Amino acid sequence: MSWAQARSAADVYGSSQGRLYPTISAGIGVTRQLSAPTPGRPAQERAQIGPSLNLGYTVLDFGGRSGSIDVARQTAIAADLTHNTTVDNTILQVETAAFDYLSTRAQRDAAKVTLDESTKSLDAANERHRVGLATIADVLQARTARSQAQLQLQTLEGQLLVTRGGLAVAMGLPANTTFDVPDIPATDSVHFVAESVDTLIELAVRNRPELATARAQAAAAQSQIRVARSSGLPSLTLSATGASNSSNVPGYAGKTYLLNFGVQVPVFTGFSNQYDEHAANEQYQAALARSAVAKQLIIQQVFTAYYTLRTATDRVHTSRDLLASATQSETVARERYREGVGSIVDLLIAQSALANARAQAVDARWEWRSALAQLAHDVGVLNARGDTSFAPLTPASTIRPE
Repeated sequence: MSWAQARSAADVYGSSQGRLYPTISAGIGVTRQLSAPTPGRPAQERAQIGPSLNLGYTVLDFGGRSGSIDVARQTAIAADLTHNTTVDNTILQVETAAFDYLSTRAQRDAAKVTLDESTKSLDAANERHRVGLATIADVLQARTARSQAQLQLQTLEGQLLVTRGGLAVAMGLPANTTFDVPDIPATDSVHFVAESVDTLIELAVRNRPELATARAQAAAAQSQIRVARSSGLPSLTLSATGASNSSNVPGYAGKTYLLNFGVQVPVFTGFSNQYDEHAANEQYQAALARSAVAKQLIIQQVFTAYYTLRTATDRVHTSRDLLASATQSETVARERYREGVGSIVDLLIAQSALANARAQAVDARWEWRSALAQLAHDVGVLNARGDTSFAPLTPASTIRPE
């Protein structure tokens, strides 16, 4: 839709340039006339027929035509930039939906591992109960934990289908379309952008099509002032008509022409010209204000996205440490329970903590990817392939708090 609107605005701009050229029209006229009688001359009826050619041209209108053309040109530029904004937003939307789907799939895979661990704990509790080393309470607690893990897995299986449909819709496909999304390794390194937030803000002010759109609309409003002002000024026009007539009455056949060069001066228009000019000035001021608001919004978006990415980077490291600690704790608790020196409660608590650590590690990883894509979009460097165009990224391990 935005592309069609951009093309339409470009066609309007092309049409507006026609005002710089003369207009030429051709036609053929047929007239039949009955003249009243005069003393010594009876009533006479005559018929004429012949082709004609008309030319009209505005010689000077004190900026009216050029202003209208510039309004159309700036409007076409704004429409094209609006299309670029739509493309950028679509890329971000697809990336976000893809990361949501991949995150849910990773959560599902982690839930499968948790279910396997819960099943092994239940088997161990059943075995210990069989040989008399554990009570039925151990079995029931382990069975409860396994049911909770299975319920979580079933929930994530449903969410996976929903996020898959959301990704299909983001790509412009029906929600029930079948497609494959390749796995992305979870062990890839995490980096941070090397540029400062102020540098990224300056880059966004240059790159973001939303701000360029607002500026083009302000330029169009400024040109509209010239159009409104010219309507109250004189205009010079040139017109010419040539015809070749045939008639049934001798003396009325032959070639004719008319040449007119005139000046049109608006004397009084009910004060409409003055109001039109004032309205155009106010529209221009409003467009300037919208441009300033757009700039402030872009600065805020970049600022927020920058520190969101920084926080996401820190969360990746913390969740990685948390997962390592939870894994070791679960291993110790499982071995202690197997050797008979630990309780089922300790084991289930450790496994629950490990499941939460896995989920947070997955969330942190994909939130970091989403935060990077959001920052790239807000800076205006997210390309059509979904890649960022930042300078070489800095390893996250070298980042220091500001």
